[in-house]
Amino acid sequence: MASEKQTVVDNIEVPENGCVQVRTATRIIEDGVQLSQSYHRHVVAPGDDYSTQDARVQAICAATHTAEVVAAYQAMLAEQANQGV
Repeated sequence: MASEKQTVVDNIEVPENGCVQVRTATRIIEDGVQLSQSYHRHVVAPGDDYSTQDARVQAICAATHTAEVVAAYQAMLAEQANQGV
């Protein structure tokens, strides 16, 4: 019986605010048959350090987290803080 644990980034989304939403799937495989799968999600916000992320996530962050996107995201956070959100 060969058992294996696979962890893969299986979904990457970028909504309007520029945050990169990442879903990671963890799969347990035994003799070529998937026994289970679970998910973990996390967000990489504009301005966050993404250097330790999966290579595909890094490429998407590099393309989408421009100076303008980071500034707009920080302004949105400041506005929300001023409104008590």
